Amino acid sequence: MADKHIDDLSGVETTGHEWDGIRELNNPMPRWWVYTFYATILWAIVYCILYPAWPLVTGATRGVLGFSSRAELAADINAARAAQGAVLEKISNTSLGDILADPQLSQFATAGGAAAFRVNCTPCHGTGASGGQGYPNLNDDEWLWGGDIDAIYQTVAHGVRDSVDPETRVSEMPAFSEILKPEEVNQVAAYVVSLTGTPRQPGLVEAGKQVFADNCAACHGEKAEGKRDMGAPNLADAIWLKVQSEAEVANQIRSPKHGVMPAWAGRLGDTTVKQLAVYIHSLGGGE
Repeated sequence: MADKHIDDLSGVETTGHEWDGIRELNNPMPRWWVYTFYATILWAIVYCILYPAWPLVTGATRGVLGFSSRAELAADINAARAAQGAVLEKISNTSLGDILADPQLSQFATAGGAAAFRVNCTPCHGTGASGGQGYPNLNDDEWLWGGDIDAIYQTVAHGVRDSVDPETRVSEMPAFSEILKPEEVNQVAAYVVSLTGTPRQPGLVEAGKQVFADNCAACHGEKAEGKRDMGAPNLADAIWLKVQSEAEVANQIRSPKHGVMPAWAGRLGDTTVKQLAVYIHSLGGGE
C-alpha cells in the first residue's frame, strides 16, 4: 500500500484523488457539525414515530401520540363557538331595537354580520356593499322597502321575489308595451328623465307628465317619489338601479326587468340574519 500523501503547504493528508495535478485535502468535518447532523437524523426518526409522517394509500401513519392537526383545529373552532354561544343566544332572544341599544351586543352583531356579508352577499352587492348595475347600493339612504332595522331584517330574511318564501317582498311592474302606445312610452320616458336631467325631446315632457299621472303615479307617487310599501323606486333622485339612458328607461317601461334576492332566513338562520341586518344598518344608510 502506497504511503499517504501529505500536502507540502498545509501539512494535511490528501484523499488520494488528483485532477490535473490538483490534490484534494482530507479535511474532516468539525465534530460539532457531525454531532448535529446525527442529532437531526435521530430527531427525524423520533418524529416519525411520535407524529403522523409517512403517506399511505388512504391516509398516513398516525404516530404513537395520535396527534391530528385537523382534530386540533376542530377543537379550537368548537371552543370559539362555545365562547360565542352565550352572546349568540342573547342575540337570538333579543329584539333588533334592543340589540342596537346595547353597545357591546351591537358591536358583536356588526362584526358577525360583516363576516356573513363577505361570505354571502358580496357577489351581488360588492365587498364594500356599494352595489352595481342591477344591485342596490346599501351605503346610501335610498331604500326600496325602507331602511330602518326591521325593514332591513324583513328584506334579508325573506328576500325579494323569492319563489319559495311565502313572506318574500313582491313588486311587479307591468309591461306597458301592452298598455301604452309607442308614442306614449316615449313621452313618459322623456318625463321621467326630465325629473333629474334633460330628455332628448323636451317637447314630449308635458304629455309624458299626464301619461305618468294616469298610469304610473299609483305606484311611484304623484311626484315620482316612490312608495316603499309597494317597493316602487323613487324616480326623482337620480339613482337608477337597472337603467341609465333614456332609451333604457323606455325599454324598462315597455318590458321591465325584475330582480330576485334570495331569502336568507332558511339558509343562514335567524341569528345570522339579525347580525346581517345590524351590519347593513350600520353602513351609513340605515334609518
